[in-house]
Amino acid sequence: MMPPGLVSNLQEVLLNRKGDSNSNSNSNNAEQHEQSSENSEPVEFDASKPIVLVTNSDGVESPGLTHLVEALVQQGLYNVHVCVPQSDKSVSAHSVTLRETIEAASAKISGATAFEISGTPVDCVSLALSGALFSWSKPMLVISGINRGSNCGHHMFYSGVVAGAREALLCGVPALSISLNWKKDESQENDFKDAVSVCLPLINTAIRDVEKGTFPKSCLLNVEIPTSPLSNKGFKLTKQSMWRSTPNWLAVSTSRYPTGHFLANQGGLGLQFAQLGRDASAAGAARRLATQKKNLEIIESMGAAGKSDPNRVKKYFRLEFLDNQQEEEVDEDLDYRALESGYVAVTPLSISPHIETVIQMAASDWISAVLPGEQ
Repeated sequence: MMPPGLVSNLQEVLLNRKGDSNSNSNSNNAEQHEQSSENSEPVEFDASKPIVLVTNSDGVESPGLTHLVEALVQQGLYNVHVCVPQSDKSVSAHSVTLRETIEAASAKISGATAFEISGTPVDCVSLALSGALFSWSKPMLVISGINRGSNCGHHMFYSGVVAGAREALLCGVPALSISLNWKKDESQENDFKDAVSVCLPLINTAIRDVEKGTFPKSCLLNVEIPTSPLSNKGFKLTKQSMWRSTPNWLAVSTSRYPTGHFLANQGGLGLQFAQLGRDASAAGAARRLATQKKNLEIIESMGAAGKSDPNRVKKYFRLEFLDNQQEEEVDEDLDYRALESGYVAVTPLSISPHIETVIQMAASDWISAVLPGEQ
Protein backbone atom coordinates (compact mmCIF):
# COMPACT_ATOMS: atom_id res chain seq x y z
CA MET A 1 0.00 0.00 0.00
CA MET A 2 1.28 3.48 -0.87
CA PRO A 3 1.17 6.17 1.80
CA PRO A 4 -2.04 8.27 1.59
CA GLY A 5 0.02 11.44 1.19
CA LEU A 6 1.82 10.05 -1.86
CA VAL A 7 -1.46 8.89 -3.42
CA SER A 8 -2.92 12.36 -2.91
CA ASN A 9 0.12 13.99 -4.52
CA LEU A 10 -0.03 11.67 -7.52
CA GLN A 11 -3.71 12.43 -8.01
CA GLU A 12 -2.99 16.16 -7.91
CA VAL A 13 -0.22 15.79 -10.51
CA LEU A 14 -2.50 13.82 -12.82
CA LEU A 15 -5.28 16.37 -12.51
CA ASN A 16 -2.95 19.28 -13.23
CA ARG A 17 -1.13 17.63 -16.11
CA LYS A 18 -3.55 18.91 -18.77
CA GLY A 19 -3.61 22.49 -17.57
CA ASP A 20 -1.45 25.22 -16.13
CA SER A 21 -0.43 24.84 -12.50
CA ASN A 22 -2.10 28.19 -11.83
CA SER A 23 -5.52 27.14 -13.20
CA ASN A 24 -8.42 28.18 -11.00
CA SER A 25 -10.09 25.73 -8.64
CA ASN A 26 -13.27 25.60 -10.74
CA SER A 27 -11.37 24.03 -13.63
CA ASN A 28 -9.84 21.41 -11.36
CA ASN A 29 -13.21 20.64 -9.78
CA ALA A 30 -14.75 20.16 -13.24
CA GLU A 31 -12.03 17.70 -14.25
CA GLN A 32 -12.43 15.81 -10.95
CA HIS A 33 -16.17 15.59 -11.52
CA GLU A 34 -15.74 14.27 -15.06
CA GLN A 35 -13.20 11.67 -13.95
CA SER A 36 -15.45 10.50 -11.15
CA SER A 37 -18.37 10.23 -13.59
CA GLU A 38 -16.35 8.11 -15.97
CA ASN A 39 -15.18 5.88 -13.15
CA SER A 40 -18.75 5.25 -11.96
CA GLU A 41 -20.15 1.77 -11.49
CA PRO A 42 -20.31 -0.29 -14.70
CA VAL A 43 -23.69 -1.05 -16.25
CA GLU A 44 -25.13 -4.29 -14.89
CA PHE A 45 -25.14 -7.09 -17.45
CA ASP A 46 -28.37 -9.06 -17.76
CA ALA A 47 -27.68 -12.50 -19.24
CA SER A 48 -31.35 -12.92 -20.16
CA LYS A 49 -31.25 -10.01 -22.63
CA PRO A 50 -29.73 -9.97 -26.13
CA ILE A 51 -26.53 -8.02 -26.69
CA VAL A 52 -26.53 -5.15 -29.16
CA LEU A 53 -23.28 -3.51 -30.29
CA VAL A 54 -23.48 0.05 -31.61
CA THR A 55 -20.69 1.76 -33.53
CA ASN A 56 -20.32 4.72 -35.87
CA SER A 57 -17.67 6.68 -37.72
CA ASP A 58 -17.82 10.08 -36.02
CA GLY A 59 -17.43 9.45 -32.31
CA VAL A 60 -19.26 9.27 -29.03
CA GLU A 61 -20.69 12.78 -29.14
CA SER A 62 -22.45 12.28 -32.48
CA PRO A 63 -26.18 13.11 -32.12
CA GLY A 64 -27.09 10.11 -34.26
CA LEU A 65 -25.33 7.77 -31.85
CA THR A 66 -26.60 9.60 -28.77
CA HIS A 67 -30.29 9.38 -29.73
CA LEU A 68 -29.98 5.80 -30.98
CA VAL A 69 -28.31 4.47 -27.82
CA GLU A 70 -30.70 6.43 -25.61
CA ALA A 71 -33.69 4.85 -27.35
CA LEU A 72 -32.23 1.32 -27.13
CA VAL A 73 -31.45 1.75 -23.43
CA GLN A 74 -34.87 3.22 -22.60
CA GLN A 75 -36.61 0.16 -24.03
CA GLY A 76 -34.87 -2.01 -21.46
CA LEU A 77 -34.80 -4.97 -23.85
CA TYR A 78 -31.07 -5.26 -24.55
CA ASN A 79 -27.58 -5.14 -23.12
CA VAL A 80 -26.28 -2.14 -25.05
CA HIS A 81 -22.55 -1.89 -25.76
CA VAL A 82 -20.87 0.92 -27.67
CA CYS A 83 -17.49 0.98 -29.39
CA VAL A 84 -16.70 4.06 -31.49
CA PRO A 85 -13.68 5.96 -32.85
CA GLN A 86 -12.13 8.70 -30.72
CA SER A 87 -12.14 11.06 -33.71
CA ASP A 88 -14.02 11.50 -36.97
CA LYS A 89 -13.34 8.59 -39.34
CA SER A 90 -16.25 9.20 -41.70
CA VAL A 91 -14.40 8.45 -44.95
CA SER A 92 -12.12 5.71 -43.65
CA ALA A 93 -13.74 2.93 -45.72
CA HIS A 94 -12.70 -0.60 -44.64
CA SER A 95 -9.31 0.45 -43.28
CA VAL A 96 -7.67 -1.07 -40.22
CA THR A 97 -4.81 0.02 -37.98
CA LEU A 98 -1.63 -2.04 -38.24
CA ARG A 99 1.76 -1.68 -36.55
CA GLU A 100 0.31 0.83 -34.07
CA THR A 101 -1.07 0.35 -30.60
CA ILE A 102 -4.80 0.90 -30.25
CA GLU A 103 -6.05 2.78 -27.18
CA ALA A 104 -9.45 1.92 -25.73
CA ALA A 105 -10.76 4.51 -23.27
CA SER A 106 -14.00 4.04 -21.36
CA ALA A 107 -16.73 6.55 -22.14
CA LYS A 108 -19.75 7.59 -20.10
CA ILE A 109 -23.06 6.81 -21.82
CA SER A 110 -26.01 6.32 -19.50
CA GLY A 111 -27.26 2.75 -19.47
CA ALA A 112 -24.59 1.43 -21.85
CA THR A 113 -21.07 0.04 -21.61
CA ALA A 114 -18.98 2.21 -23.93
CA PHE A 115 -15.43 2.61 -25.22
CA GLU A 116 -13.72 5.06 -27.54
CA ILE A 117 -11.03 3.55 -29.77
CA SER A 118 -8.04 5.29 -31.34
CA GLY A 119 -8.75 3.60 -34.65
CA THR A 120 -11.26 3.19 -37.45
CA PRO A 121 -14.86 1.90 -37.34
CA VAL A 122 -13.57 -1.45 -38.59
CA ASP A 123 -11.06 -1.50 -35.72
CA CYS A 124 -13.92 -0.80 -33.31
CA VAL A 125 -16.07 -3.69 -34.52
CA SER A 126 -13.16 -6.10 -34.91
CA LEU A 127 -11.86 -5.38 -31.41
CA ALA A 128 -15.33 -5.52 -29.87
CA LEU A 129 -16.10 -8.89 -31.46
CA SER A 130 -12.72 -10.37 -30.62
CA GLY A 131 -13.50 -10.92 -26.95
CA ALA A 132 -10.43 -8.90 -25.93
CA LEU A 133 -12.37 -5.75 -24.99
CA PHE A 134 -15.74 -7.05 -23.81
CA SER A 135 -16.39 -10.30 -21.97
CA TRP A 136 -18.55 -11.56 -24.83
CA SER A 137 -17.58 -12.22 -28.44
CA LYS A 138 -20.83 -12.27 -30.40
CA PRO A 139 -23.73 -9.82 -30.00
CA MET A 140 -27.15 -10.48 -31.48
CA LEU A 141 -26.85 -7.50 -33.84
CA VAL A 142 -24.36 -4.80 -34.78
CA ILE A 143 -25.80 -1.37 -35.60
CA SER A 144 -23.54 1.16 -37.29
CA GLY A 145 -24.83 4.74 -37.26
CA ILE A 146 -26.79 6.90 -37.39
CA ASN A 147 -24.57 8.66 -39.91
CA ARG A 148 -24.83 12.35 -40.80
CA GLY A 149 -25.28 12.15 -44.57
CA SER A 150 -26.45 9.49 -47.00
CA ASN A 151 -24.37 6.52 -48.12
CA CYS A 152 -25.95 5.58 -51.42
CA GLY A 153 -24.24 4.16 -54.49
CA HIS A 154 -20.46 4.31 -54.52
CA HIS A 155 -20.43 6.23 -51.25
CA MET A 156 -20.75 2.84 -49.58
CA PHE A 157 -17.19 2.01 -50.61
CA TYR A 158 -15.83 5.12 -48.86
CA SER A 159 -18.14 5.02 -45.85
CA GLY A 160 -16.77 4.15 -42.42
CA VAL A 161 -20.31 3.51 -41.17
CA VAL A 162 -21.04 0.90 -43.85
CA ALA A 163 -17.59 -0.61 -43.28
CA GLY A 164 -18.36 -1.11 -39.59
CA ALA A 165 -21.45 -3.14 -40.49
CA ARG A 166 -19.54 -5.01 -43.20
CA GLU A 167 -16.86 -6.02 -40.69
CA ALA A 168 -19.58 -7.48 -38.47
CA LEU A 169 -20.88 -9.49 -41.43
CA LEU A 170 -17.36 -10.76 -42.12
CA CYS A 171 -17.26 -11.94 -38.51
CA GLY A 172 -20.58 -13.74 -38.91
CA VAL A 173 -22.74 -11.23 -37.01
CA PRO A 174 -25.91 -9.73 -38.54
CA ALA A 175 -25.64 -5.99 -39.04
CA LEU A 176 -27.42 -2.80 -40.03
CA SER A 177 -25.82 0.44 -41.21
CA ILE A 178 -28.06 3.48 -40.84
CA SER A 179 -27.69 6.96 -42.34
CA LEU A 180 -29.76 10.14 -42.37
CA ASN A 181 -29.89 12.11 -45.61
CA TRP A 182 -28.62 15.25 -43.90
CA LYS A 183 -28.80 18.43 -45.95
CA LYS A 184 -27.01 21.64 -45.06
CA ASP A 185 -29.26 24.60 -44.16
CA GLU A 186 -32.26 22.26 -44.08
CA SER A 187 -31.63 19.50 -41.55
CA GLN A 188 -31.67 19.99 -37.77
CA GLU A 189 -30.13 18.04 -34.90
CA ASN A 190 -33.58 16.90 -33.77
CA ASP A 191 -33.94 15.06 -37.09
CA PHE A 192 -31.71 12.36 -35.64
CA LYS A 193 -34.24 11.72 -32.89
CA ASP A 194 -36.95 11.43 -35.53
CA ALA A 195 -34.72 9.10 -37.56
CA VAL A 196 -34.40 6.83 -34.53
CA SER A 197 -38.18 6.65 -34.15
CA VAL A 198 -38.41 5.60 -37.81
CA CYS A 199 -35.78 2.84 -37.72
CA LEU A 200 -36.30 1.53 -34.16
CA PRO A 201 -39.17 -0.84 -35.13
CA LEU A 202 -36.96 -2.27 -37.88
CA ILE A 203 -34.11 -2.76 -35.37
CA ASN A 204 -36.39 -4.52 -32.87
CA THR A 205 -37.81 -6.76 -35.56
CA ALA A 206 -34.32 -7.59 -36.86
CA ILE A 207 -33.16 -8.64 -33.39
CA ARG A 208 -36.28 -10.74 -32.88
CA ASP A 209 -35.80 -12.50 -36.21
CA VAL A 210 -32.09 -13.05 -35.66
CA GLU A 211 -33.09 -14.95 -32.51
CA LYS A 212 -35.66 -16.92 -34.51
CA GLY A 213 -33.18 -17.59 -37.33
CA THR A 214 -35.33 -15.88 -39.98
CA PHE A 215 -33.26 -12.73 -40.55
CA PRO A 216 -31.64 -12.64 -44.03
CA LYS A 217 -28.25 -14.34 -43.96
CA SER A 218 -25.08 -13.51 -45.91
CA CYS A 219 -25.93 -9.83 -46.16
CA LEU A 220 -26.15 -6.63 -44.15
CA LEU A 221 -28.92 -4.08 -44.58
CA ASN A 222 -27.98 -0.50 -45.41
CA VAL A 223 -30.82 1.75 -44.24
CA GLU A 224 -31.09 5.28 -45.68
CA ILE A 225 -33.54 7.64 -43.96
CA PRO A 226 -34.88 10.64 -45.89
CA THR A 227 -34.17 14.25 -44.93
CA SER A 228 -37.57 14.66 -43.23
CA PRO A 229 -37.76 11.34 -41.36
CA LEU A 230 -41.33 11.64 -40.08
CA SER A 231 -42.63 12.51 -43.55
CA ASN A 232 -41.25 9.33 -45.13
CA LYS A 233 -43.41 7.37 -47.59
CA GLY A 234 -42.53 4.02 -46.03
CA PHE A 235 -39.79 1.42 -46.40
CA LYS A 236 -38.65 0.39 -49.85
CA LEU A 237 -36.29 -2.44 -50.79
CA THR A 238 -33.67 -0.97 -53.11
CA LYS A 239 -30.57 -1.87 -55.09
CA GLN A 240 -27.17 -0.23 -54.84
CA SER A 241 -26.87 2.38 -57.58
CA MET A 242 -23.85 3.71 -59.44
CA TRP A 243 -24.39 7.13 -57.89
CA ARG A 244 -21.12 8.76 -56.88
CA SER A 245 -19.49 12.04 -56.01
CA THR A 246 -16.76 13.27 -58.32
CA PRO A 247 -13.34 13.62 -56.63
CA ASN A 248 -11.91 17.08 -57.13
CA TRP A 249 -8.24 17.57 -56.25
CA LEU A 250 -7.28 21.19 -55.57
CA ALA A 251 -3.68 22.39 -55.72
CA VAL A 252 -2.83 24.41 -52.60
CA SER A 253 0.19 26.54 -51.79
CA THR A 254 0.95 25.20 -48.32
CA SER A 255 1.22 21.93 -46.47
CA ARG A 256 -0.72 23.37 -43.53
CA TYR A 257 -4.03 21.70 -42.89
CA PRO A 258 -7.21 23.76 -42.54
CA THR A 259 -8.82 23.91 -39.12
CA GLY A 260 -10.13 20.54 -38.01
CA HIS A 261 -8.71 18.71 -41.06
CA PHE A 262 -5.88 16.98 -39.24
CA LEU A 263 -8.23 15.20 -36.86
CA ALA A 264 -9.84 13.18 -39.61
CA ASN A 265 -6.42 12.08 -40.82
CA GLN A 266 -4.49 11.57 -37.61
CA GLY A 267 -4.67 7.77 -38.01
CA GLY A 268 -2.98 8.04 -41.42
CA LEU A 269 -0.27 10.28 -40.01
CA GLY A 270 0.46 7.70 -37.35
CA LEU A 271 -0.13 10.11 -34.48
CA GLN A 272 -1.83 8.64 -31.44
CA PHE A 273 -2.18 10.72 -28.33
CA ALA A 274 -2.43 8.94 -24.99
CA GLN A 275 -4.82 10.63 -22.59
CA LEU A 276 -4.93 10.14 -18.83
CA GLY A 277 -8.58 11.17 -18.61
CA ARG A 278 -11.40 11.39 -21.15
CA ASP A 279 -13.11 14.77 -21.05
CA ALA A 280 -16.70 14.70 -22.26
CA SER A 281 -17.33 18.44 -21.96
CA ALA A 282 -17.02 20.91 -24.81
CA ALA A 283 -14.24 22.70 -22.95
CA GLY A 284 -12.36 19.44 -22.53
CA ALA A 285 -12.75 18.61 -26.20
CA ALA A 286 -11.37 22.03 -27.11
CA ARG A 287 -8.35 21.49 -24.85
CA ARG A 288 -7.64 18.10 -26.46
CA LEU A 289 -8.00 19.63 -29.91
CA ALA A 290 -5.52 22.41 -29.11
CA THR A 291 -3.01 19.95 -27.63
CA GLN A 292 -3.20 17.60 -30.62
CA LYS A 293 -2.81 20.47 -33.08
CA LYS A 294 0.22 21.77 -31.21
CA ASN A 295 1.82 18.30 -31.20
CA LEU A 296 1.11 17.88 -34.90
CA GLU A 297 2.71 21.22 -35.79
CA ILE A 298 5.79 20.38 -33.73
CA ILE A 299 6.19 17.04 -35.48
CA GLU A 300 5.72 18.67 -38.89
CA SER A 301 8.34 21.30 -38.07
CA MET A 302 10.83 18.70 -36.89
CA GLY A 303 10.25 16.64 -40.02
CA ALA A 304 10.76 19.61 -42.30
CA ALA A 305 13.92 20.68 -40.48
CA GLY A 306 15.36 17.18 -40.34
CA LYS A 307 15.47 16.57 -44.11
CA SER A 308 16.15 19.42 -46.48
CA ASP A 309 16.67 18.66 -50.17
CA PRO A 310 16.64 21.71 -52.51
CA ASN A 311 16.25 19.43 -55.55
CA ARG A 312 13.19 17.70 -54.21
CA VAL A 313 9.89 18.96 -55.62
CA LYS A 314 6.94 19.09 -53.24
CA LYS A 315 3.36 19.77 -54.24
CA TYR A 316 0.32 19.97 -52.03
CA PHE A 317 -3.27 19.03 -52.79
CA ARG A 318 -6.60 18.90 -51.01
CA LEU A 319 -9.44 16.55 -51.91
CA GLU A 320 -13.06 17.65 -52.19
CA PHE A 321 -16.07 15.76 -53.49
CA LEU A 322 -18.60 17.24 -55.89
CA ASP A 323 -22.07 15.71 -55.93
CA ASN A 324 -22.94 14.63 -59.47
CA GLN A 325 -25.83 12.23 -59.90
CA GLN A 326 -25.70 9.77 -62.76
CA GLU A 327 -28.55 10.84 -65.03
CA GLU A 328 -28.60 7.60 -67.00
CA GLU A 329 -29.88 5.67 -63.98
CA VAL A 330 -33.66 5.77 -64.21
CA ASP A 331 -34.58 2.67 -62.17
CA GLU A 332 -36.87 3.81 -59.34
CA ASP A 333 -35.69 0.87 -57.21
CA LEU A 334 -32.19 2.33 -56.92
CA ASP A 335 -31.19 3.54 -53.46
CA TYR A 336 -30.66 7.24 -54.08
CA ARG A 337 -33.79 7.61 -56.23
CA ALA A 338 -35.96 6.00 -53.55
CA LEU A 339 -34.31 8.15 -50.88
CA GLU A 340 -34.82 11.41 -52.77
CA SER A 341 -38.43 10.38 -53.39
CA GLY A 342 -39.01 10.24 -49.64
CA TYR A 343 -38.72 6.51 -48.95
CA VAL A 344 -36.62 4.79 -46.32
CA ALA A 345 -34.30 2.90 -48.66
CA VAL A 346 -33.23 -0.55 -47.45
CA THR A 347 -30.42 -2.06 -49.53
CA PRO A 348 -29.07 -5.57 -48.86
CA LEU A 349 -25.29 -5.72 -49.28
CA SER A 350 -23.28 -8.91 -49.58
CA ILE A 351 -19.58 -9.68 -49.27
CA SER A 352 -19.94 -12.15 -52.13
CA PRO A 353 -20.52 -10.89 -55.68
CA HIS A 354 -22.11 -14.17 -56.76
CA ILE A 355 -25.28 -14.17 -54.66
CA GLU A 356 -26.79 -10.74 -55.31
CA THR A 357 -30.06 -12.15 -56.67
CA VAL A 358 -30.37 -14.59 -53.76
CA ILE A 359 -29.89 -11.95 -51.06
CA GLN A 360 -32.19 -9.53 -52.88
CA MET A 361 -34.97 -12.13 -52.84
CA ALA A 362 -34.28 -13.09 -49.21
CA ALA A 363 -34.34 -9.45 -48.11
CA SER A 364 -37.49 -8.82 -50.14
CA ASP A 365 -39.26 -11.75 -48.47
CA TRP A 366 -38.20 -10.54 -45.02
CA ILE A 367 -39.24 -6.91 -45.61
CA SER A 368 -42.62 -8.08 -46.94
CA ALA A 369 -43.14 -10.32 -43.88
CA VAL A 370 -42.17 -7.84 -41.18
CA LEU A 371 -43.44 -4.64 -42.83
CA PRO A 372 -46.73 -5.53 -44.58
CA GLY A 373 -47.72 -3.04 -47.23
CA GLU A 374 -44.20 -1.73 -47.78
CA GLN A 375 -42.58 -1.85 -51.20
